[in-house]
Amino acid sequence: MYTILPEERKNAIIQELERTGKVKVVDFAEKFQVSPETIRRDLVILEEKGLLKRVYGGAVKKSYQAGEPPFLHRTTVNQEAKIKIGKAAANLIEDGDTVIIDVGTTMLEFAKAIENKEGITIMTNSLPVCSVLTKALNVKKFSGNVLLLGGQLNPKQQSVGGRLTEKMLEEFHVDKAFISAGGVSIDGGVSDYDLTESAVSQAMIQASKEVILLADYSKIGVDAFCKICPLEKVDVLVCDQPLPKGWENNKKINGINWVTAK
Repeated sequence: MYTILPEERKNAIIQELERTGKVKVVDFAEKFQVSPETIRRDLVILEEKGLLKRVYGGAVKKSYQAGEPPFLHRTTVNQEAKIKIGKAAANLIEDGDTVIIDVGTTMLEFAKAIENKEGITIMTNSLPVCSVLTKALNVKKFSGNVLLLGGQLNPKQQSVGGRLTEKMLEEFHVDKAFISAGGVSIDGGVSDYDLTESAVSQAMIQASKEVILLADYSKIGVDAFCKICPLEKVDVLVCDQPLPKGWENNKKINGINWVTAK
């Protein structure tokens, strides 16, 4: 039987990081038929070379710690998972709802999936999301109104933010806020990499009756730089994978409706 060489194993880890942004020790131990300790040693070596950042249960891309790459660079990362999450999230909108949509590439796929809804009002601070929704309104994919929040433009992330955006959100009460995140963990809660965008997400949560978090599996177990809210604030979490092992009986997750996107 062919035995994979240590360097081949490390290369496979790096390839997986480039593809999904995260690797899990248990998955790679099973894949290569080695002990978890062997994979952990691989991760230690790769971290010493500056190629990744170890986290509980695995590792994430080094670039995650320095902040997110620009919006356009992220549109093809985990795209299949984001499309599934977007479609599942769109099913949570009901006729007549007032909705806030956060920034991010997952939110873009979510916006593309909204259809056959009557009399909905959507607010967003994402320029790509606003563009998609405007086109959808024009071709009558759904009926209602779209509001673009004002504020300071962030060209890199194609978003609007700042104190003006936060002040505008204080003037509204909405049914559902669909929030994005850079990381989701039991102890760290919901977090992101951008201070301005995190503050706007907090204002969205404050304005909403129900908080719906959209996060692909590469975000689970990751703590990003800026805290947005504890997990207890989240009502629904839409992910492309089931609830992680070890999270089932944690009291911080008990009140969350975990939706696994198919």
